[in-house]
Amino acid sequence: MQTVNGTYLSKYLSATNLFAKNKKILLHDYNVTGFFIYLCRYYLNVSLKPSETMKIGIPKEIKNNENRVGMTPAGVSELVKHGHTVYVQHTAGEGSGFSDDMYSEVGAQVLPTIEDVYATADMIIKVKEPIAPEYGLVRKGQLVFTYFHFACSRELTDAMLKSGGVCLAYETVQPADGSLPLLTPMSEIAGRMATINGAYYLQKTKGGMGKLICGVPGVRPAKVVVLGGGIVGQASARVAAGMGADVVITDISLPKLHELSINMPANVNTVYSSHNNICKEIKDADIVIGAVLVPGDKAPKLVTRDMLKLMQPGSVLVDVAIDQGGCFETSRPTTHSEPVYDVDGIVHYAVANIPGAVPNTSTMALTNATLRYAVALADKGWQQACREDPALYKGLNVVEGKVTYKAVADVFDMPYEKLEL
Repeated sequence: MQTVNGTYLSKYLSATNLFAKNKKILLHDYNVTGFFIYLCRYYLNVSLKPSETMKIGIPKEIKNNENRVGMTPAGVSELVKHGHTVYVQHTAGEGSGFSDDMYSEVGAQVLPTIEDVYATADMIIKVKEPIAPEYGLVRKGQLVFTYFHFACSRELTDAMLKSGGVCLAYETVQPADGSLPLLTPMSEIAGRMATINGAYYLQKTKGGMGKLICGVPGVRPAKVVVLGGGIVGQASARVAAGMGADVVITDISLPKLHELSINMPANVNTVYSSHNNICKEIKDADIVIGAVLVPGDKAPKLVTRDMLKLMQPGSVLVDVAIDQGGCFETSRPTTHSEPVYDVDGIVHYAVANIPGAVPNTSTMALTNATLRYAVALADKGWQQACREDPALYKGLNVVEGKVTYKAVADVFDMPYEKLEL
């Protein structure tokens, strides 16, 4: 049951009387039901505050060259309309094109420091996992809603266990259909950019072999091999095909390969993903894009260091799976300021936050996906929201000192505890 703020009571009564008159219904009871909450929100544009509101914090991202922000002003506006108080760190949105004034205009309160935001908020909404300076800011019972990718960082996992916080990971929120709705928007962006960046570093002046991805009349285009036929792989393959490359996409699922063979452009060929087939395909590949994903777990190593000897000098490896440990044995996380390195004559691009280079697009796409879940968590509290929505429940990775996602526990050989809500 929700209660009406006194300021809105007269408007509420007028609305219910008007509805009753129009529908010839006699109303004797003015208790606020879900229907009349809906009526007031959408016909009077009035926000009915729940009896308990949540304090939500949006800190500025401090990871190297991470310009995204946890939520757009439009998303903040929706949370405020639901009666919640939103605190945004000063300049948190500037990198994505959203000023402090834009947040203030929709009802957010701007706080000066990241420490203030963490100390004030019941729920933190971010983009990337907390890094070392933030570990001590997460407190017991505080909900942190963000990308965590625990499986590739024991340090982060230990820090969040020690904090006693509630860590709900975007990347493992999973409905019954097996989709990953909060990972999808960033995967679509990362996949597109993987091809763009691969083509860029194929230039001789950037360390590559000096080949133009699309070729020219009389000269063959580059060959792009995409490992993995999921959201990232499909996005990479489509962009590569659109640029005129000769594209091969691999996967271990025959139904997926069948789907890809029907839906992909004519210059995209499908190949079953096996060690032998990968070795054959990378021999004459100019760009190899690693796009494999095991939800919540480490990515498999599909290209070993020995396999680099098969490749042409100056070819480019783009490891989009680096957030989950990478799918090339020679991969290590890089940053936008130092994105590439060379191993045995092969250029490696392994930036762990690829979408951070296009923060305006990325932040809007992310908010579109996360907002309804954020509203549910704020309106109901994390326990009730996760009880009612199995997809959100799967997002719980670390809860108050316990590992509650089995894949993470298995990676680090930690005790796993199934969470009962």
